[in-house]
Amino acid sequence: MSGCGCGSVCPTTARRNAAFRRVLWIVLALNAVMFLVEGIAGWLGRSAALQGDSLDFLGDAANYGIALFVLGRSVTWKAGSALVKGLTMAAFGVFVLAMVGWRAMTGTVPEPLVMGGIGFLALAVNVAAALLLYRYREGDANMRSVWICSRNDAMANVAVIVAGGVVIATGQGWADWLVGLFIAGLSLQGAHSIIRHASRELKDARAGLTPASPVA
Repeated sequence: MSGCGCGSVCPTTARRNAAFRRVLWIVLALNAVMFLVEGIAGWLGRSAALQGDSLDFLGDAANYGIALFVLGRSVTWKAGSALVKGLTMAAFGVFVLAMVGWRAMTGTVPEPLVMGGIGFLALAVNVAAALLLYRYREGDANMRSVWICSRNDAMANVAVIVAGGVVIATGQGWADWLVGLFIAGLSLQGAHSIIRHASRELKDARAGLTPASPVA
């Protein structure tokens, strides 16, 4: 019988984990660098969208570090780490909502060229990360949560670029605020999906069942 049992690790699983580990190190480094670049640019450019996205890069870098730590561990460890990621994403979404509210109340108008230029750079990084992680999108809760983070980031960057164009055309900051709300919404939606799937895996693990198939 060719199956892997009795606590052994299947060769295919080991190879998949090794490949996933290499990808995680790459995307972790990319996200850490972009957190610094986008954070500084967002502050200097007075952009709520860029600042929110920079915090997302920081959160993703931390999440990739957690994913590396639990890789190869039990389903309970993986699902538990995914649950932490989901809760972190939810907290991030709430924080961005508060930051957008402050920017709107103060009437801040961002620097559109900074938004557009950094938005394109961030998009390139996130598309590269999403492509690297695409093959792992239907894995366990740990792999799935990493894919959702990268997918949401690429979508947010497109919105930042569009907002930069709108600010150029109107000279007003409302597009930046809307994109900030969009980024917050993506975080909250992604958090809901991750928490739901991770909770189901934890429940199944405690009951001794095979982890359920992911649901989008």
